[in-house]
Amino acid sequence: MGLLAADGRSLIVAMDHARTFGVVPGLENPGAVIKMAAEAGADAVMTSFGIAKKCQAELADIPFVLRLDGGPSLYREDWLAYTDWQQLHSVQDAVRLGAAAVATMTFMGIPAELKTMAVTADVASECLASDMPLLVEALPGKSERVPDPLAPDAMASAARLGFEHGADVVKCYYTGDIDSFRTVVENCPVPILIAGGPRLETDRDVLQMVSDAIEAGAAGLVFGRNIWQGSRPRGMVRALRAIVHDDVDVATACDILESN
Repeated sequence: MGLLAADGRSLIVAMDHARTFGVVPGLENPGAVIKMAAEAGADAVMTSFGIAKKCQAELADIPFVLRLDGGPSLYREDWLAYTDWQQLHSVQDAVRLGAAAVATMTFMGIPAELKTMAVTADVASECLASDMPLLVEALPGKSERVPDPLAPDAMASAARLGFEHGADVVKCYYTGDIDSFRTVVENCPVPILIAGGPRLETDRDVLQMVSDAIEAGAAGLVFGRNIWQGSRPRGMVRALRAIVHDDVDVATACDILESN
């Protein structure tokens, strides 16, 4: 599978959050989340070293992306305000565990920026030797030089930095509207998958965001909390899959969600 399906798009269920958050509602039983994602038709899951070790049986049914890097937990530093970041696992670890791809972060505008770029560059080099695809989650952090991390020029620059340091696919936040996100897509020479971030207010909001991102040129999504913290995670995966791979409209996707 690599990172994209045959149509050049992908729906990946993210479940690497507990590495930073510790206890996360919805991830108490990671094996059950993996099973749900596989049965509902997700293209892959993105997960941590610990889950990949523990859930080998469940992961036999779906490709997975292994996150290789990390920083302090939220009990020490806030998300997108990190002062430290390191590579914690190797591409060879990913190969041994059977990963289809690996993932790293590239932060822009915060103290850990250069460290994340170095990690991404090192992992990209390792990936060359193993023919392993690399997903880079490229995000701007609020700072003096980045007053609005969701501004299209900021997000586009972060995505471009991820590409320049070795990404085969970039993951970043949606900037809020189709026109502004086109700026991000047009300035990144590799496919872009959108991140879900915290839970949105309604399921329809989730589906609308994905539909708009696809219209703007995104290749799909990497969502966690907006799937497995919802009341109908299986239905949400199926509805998202219909948008990503079948280009259905939001109303049709809502019907799919309601029927599952």
